[in-house]
Amino acid sequence: MPTETRCVVEADESSAVVRLVGLLEPVAVDRVRAALLTRLSDRPGPVVVDVAQLRSIGATAAGMLAEVRRTVADWPAADLLVVDPAGMITGPPVAGLTVCATLDEATAALARRPLAALDLAPEVGAARRARELVVDGCARWGIPELTEPACIAVTEMVNNVVAHARTPMTLRLAPRDHRLHVAVRDRSRQQPSYAGPAPLTSTGGRGLLLIDTVARRWGSTAVPDGKVVWCVLHAEDEAAHRG
Repeated sequence: MPTETRCVVEADESSAVVRLVGLLEPVAVDRVRAALLTRLSDRPGPVVVDVAQLRSIGATAAGMLAEVRRTVADWPAADLLVVDPAGMITGPPVAGLTVCATLDEATAALARRPLAALDLAPEVGAARRARELVVDGCARWGIPELTEPACIAVTEMVNNVVAHARTPMTLRLAPRDHRLHVAVRDRSRQQPSYAGPAPLTSTGGRGLLLIDTVARRWGSTAVPDGKVVWCVLHAEDEAAHRG
């Protein structure tokens, strides 16, 4: 049982709900943030955080939850909704959060968002399977113009895992407002390093440059047992390039 000096993160494995129980003091914020990022990186789609049994000091909880939401904003179909029946989540940080009074309200707010996912082993052929998912997804979601740049991006993202992380990975794709959000989650905390264009004499090092070329935004987010490398491609960018 949680005590007054410890915040416990209780995850419901059968649903998108996570409950924060106990007292959230500043010293516990990093641990709770890490637990929520792990949940969001392991479970596709949005997560509902129920704070009905949470005690917090000042705007600590609001700031932490808003930060987590900003961190995952560009991940495919990811989001964070808050159930706060007592109105505890207050202050400027709450502006970036969807706060609901009941769990039913939060569940209803979880709009069904298109999402495609694929678990891959770090082996030859992984990039080909990843491209097949991209081709299928872009066709189903009506964004065929993003097929080629997305295939370039996922090829490099997956091949980086095969060559460097060498761990199982999960590829996720989701459309949103004429954009395609792409992410690869692996089990290595080694972060990709991008130092700009590679020298012409170099035989490698162009993978991240290719991602940077086709995506408007991209990045790598550390989670406790690995990382999520993500990128966002815009249909209008591809149309402008072809025009």
